[in-house]
Amino acid sequence: MPTAPPDLAVPAPGAVPAGGDVVTRDAWKALAGSALGYAMDGFDLLILGFMLRAIAADLGLTQAEAASLVTATLVGAVIGGVGFGMLSDRLGRVRVLTWTIVLFAVFTGLCALAQGYWDLLAYRTIAGIGLGGEFGIGMALVAEAWPASRRARASSYVGLGWQLGVLAAALLTPLLLPAIGWRGMFAIGLFPAVAAYFIRRGLHEPEVFVAHSARGENAKAATPPAKSSLRLLVADAETARRSLGMVILCGVQNFGYYGVMIWLPNYLSGRFGFGLTQSAAWTAVTILGMAVGIYAFGHVADRVGRRPAFLAWMLGAAVMVVVYSRLTDPMALLVAGAVMGFFVNGMLGGYGALMSELYPTAARATAQNVLFNIGRAIGGFGPVVVGAVAMAWGFDTAIALLALLYGLDMLALWLLIPERKGEALS
Repeated sequence: MPTAPPDLAVPAPGAVPAGGDVVTRDAWKALAGSALGYAMDGFDLLILGFMLRAIAADLGLTQAEAASLVTATLVGAVIGGVGFGMLSDRLGRVRVLTWTIVLFAVFTGLCALAQGYWDLLAYRTIAGIGLGGEFGIGMALVAEAWPASRRARASSYVGLGWQLGVLAAALLTPLLLPAIGWRGMFAIGLFPAVAAYFIRRGLHEPEVFVAHSARGENAKAATPPAKSSLRLLVADAETARRSLGMVILCGVQNFGYYGVMIWLPNYLSGRFGFGLTQSAAWTAVTILGMAVGIYAFGHVADRVGRRPAFLAWMLGAAVMVVVYSRLTDPMALLVAGAVMGFFVNGMLGGYGALMSELYPTAARATAQNVLFNIGRAIGGFGPVVVGAVAMAWGFDTAIALLALLYGLDMLALWLLIPERKGEALS
């Protein structure tokens, strides 16, 4: 009877990968749970972009107030990233991941009951706190569960969860929004709370984290208290340089992504007269390009290394945002949007592996959450800055300016981030 190739064999849950290259059932479950949580985040944030005009009209919000709803969500994500990241490094990945999903789901659902700007702003901020914990915990969980030779592609698969969520938002919003309104769309956000129950039942803590926890318990009585996971991000000069580099990388990544995606539907509507369905279709093509870019990035990074892959994608992003800003034909925009998406968000597939290899188990989820969400907070100003520049000089100028940020990105990667491809997690 034929057997599966060694690299595709699936041993029993909890088995130690033979040769360090076997993907266990627990690893696949960790991937599925993390990708699902991230997909729900992506769905929520993109439907918010599509609904800003309807929300503003119904509640009488100014353009700045409407844009601040996105910023508040992302600022909340920073708070959640710090708090839940530290809790995850102390209490476990799976348990805390479940808490973040429930918090995010409940307060997204409460947005459906908002009566004005301030209560909606509060709901969005608290939902963002839950959202902020999911990315880093999920990435740490997957990095610890998957073999080193496949770590980058596993992280990219989690990133694909986000893209599936935003693609679902792009396709479903034109169908559902006219029928159930923006309040109904927010009410859909309650469903992740149910999914969280099943995620919690099916996942186990990675062996790397279990072994680390056991060593920590045994050492408590004999050693002074260890540094907090937050302090480990700046434990020495070398680590502080890495953390600074990661903040720059994550900041540019999120600034470019949110600056483009939140305003792209409005840009297409204002410049070309596209209706909601047409804008959603153009946005969906850009998102598909992003998904292909994320998938490709993981495989390239596992083969040639993290730094070469990031540099290639950053250069491609810098070129494509300039090209996109100069196009005037709708069909050319459709094709270029997919290529731009490939590079602008393809790097999302690499941050989980990169940060997992730069920081120890005692601070891995904290690093993922804190550094990425600081970047997400910086990115939260992307819609505000892009909107302000677009009002003064046009959307094409605002998008072209992003090329300068990708130049900063490449410089930070080159000077501050070491290559750790395939190394065992400490």
